Amino acid sequence: MVSISNSSGGVVAQPDIRTEDVTWTDPACPVARTVDLVGDRWSLLIVRDAMDGARAFTDFQQRTGIARNILTDRLRRLTERGILHRETAPSGKRQVYTLTAAGRDLFTVVVALRQWGERHAFTEGEDHSVLVDHRGHQLPELRPTDSRGEPVDPDTTTVRKERGHRRGNGDGP
Repeated sequence: MVSISNSSGGVVAQPDIRTEDVTWTDPACPVARTVDLVGDRWSLLIVRDAMDGARAFTDFQQRTGIARNILTDRLRRLTERGILHRETAPSGKRQVYTLTAAGRDLFTVVVALRQWGERHAFTEGEDHSVLVDHRGHQLPELRPTDSRGEPVDPDTTTVRKERGHRRGNGDGP
């Protein structure tokens, strides 16, 4: 379990991401592990749509056009791995899916992918969607910064290997 602070200052236990069934591509690399967990096309689109309000199997299928068997597999995997939570709808007729805390924590990843796509996956003047805040303003471009708030890039960062690394201490990518 991972402990996180809630809005009233208390600590709430959250389940860890479940990884028992995962074969790691590069066990010591957080990027590789993340890709192993959610890096396929359909999983990220399901997470994106869950962030956008999709809850039921048919919501995900209609939004993505994914085949039923693939959607069933990805929803199962995302649920087993602790990214989505599945429960029976109040009507008792269907299952609904919601993001767990770990799933919601992928928001920054989805925003970064979206913004990269806005810059590199469309031709000049081509129509595309944009993510806006509650006031209707497009989000500013995400840019990583160092511990003093200065911009960083691949030329100004390095990867440091650590043993027994503590979660969430901001030591880098």
